[in-house]
Amino acid sequence: MQKKIEEYQEMQPVVMKRLQGAFEKDRLAHAYLFEGPAGSGKKEVTHFFVKLLLCETPLKNVPCETCRSCRLYHSGNHPNIAFIHPDGQNIKIDQIRDLIFRMNKTGLSTGRKIYVIEEADRMNASSANALLKFLEEPEFNVTAILLTDRLHAIMTTIRSRCQLVSFQPLSRSALMEKLMAGGMTASMAATVSMLTQSEEEALRLSADEQFAQARKVVLRLVEVAGYNVHEALLMIQGDWLPLFKEKEDAERGLDMLLFAYRDIASAKAGLETARTYPDMEETWKQMALQYSFPVISKQLQAILQAKQQLPRNMNRTLLMEQLMLNLQEG
Repeated sequence: MQKKIEEYQEMQPVVMKRLQGAFEKDRLAHAYLFEGPAGSGKKEVTHFFVKLLLCETPLKNVPCETCRSCRLYHSGNHPNIAFIHPDGQNIKIDQIRDLIFRMNKTGLSTGRKIYVIEEADRMNASSANALLKFLEEPEFNVTAILLTDRLHAIMTTIRSRCQLVSFQPLSRSALMEKLMAGGMTASMAATVSMLTQSEEEALRLSADEQFAQARKVVLRLVEVAGYNVHEALLMIQGDWLPLFKEKEDAERGLDMLLFAYRDIASAKAGLETARTYPDMEETWKQMALQYSFPVISKQLQAILQAKQQLPRNMNRTLLMEQLMLNLQEG
């Protein structure tokens, strides 16, 4: 457990210091709102904090892992803890009513009761209002922890009754280290860590054969667009459009294209920044010799303009064909 604590402290030093300090000084809030991007460690730190609050013999603001309460928590059978998840698309009012009934009930164990609401932004209006009433009249020794990736989607009145704890995004280098430690190649880790800050999403992308194919198509398209616009236009029809059908996929494809040209710009400038495609370094250096800085700047602007036009539901084929012409003209 000590190793994990050190990992959490490295991942979210400010959050961990704040929570452990509040526990040590017995200045705990009745409700917390943990907000931050996916993959920033909200769930991991939540489990640590819940265990700490329930632990019978904590040592230096760390749960002992061996007392009855810690063992019950690990088994998933602790009577004083409740986890709420969305039921389908939303967290429904019946879930909140059941939760309130459970928190008001005399527990099988004495001591603190804790409830955790994951994806709290997915409460509908009725369930959010039901929770608000409960938050306005907090029960003694009941602690609420709400988790969200979308702070703006939480009712202002709920936010005002919770102590806000903001989680910073996991640094790209830290995410890459975790991915490579799990066996991912350096080149794939470099690419997926530019597209997401979530370890779970990064792992999903790396295991997706379609994503691996999309990566190849993007890199090939960058090379082809540099010397043969007609071949690039054929690639758009034959390779790009079938792979990037959905709007979300198309956005990701343009991001991947943008990152490739950023790699070329970095190579041109001689910067030692971590590349998105380190396996293409020699190719990028060769292309950097062919392009001037104004040309690369125009190419980057062309991709950014295409990204802005994408949500307007214009013809996807025409958008990409125009982009290939702009990249060539750049």
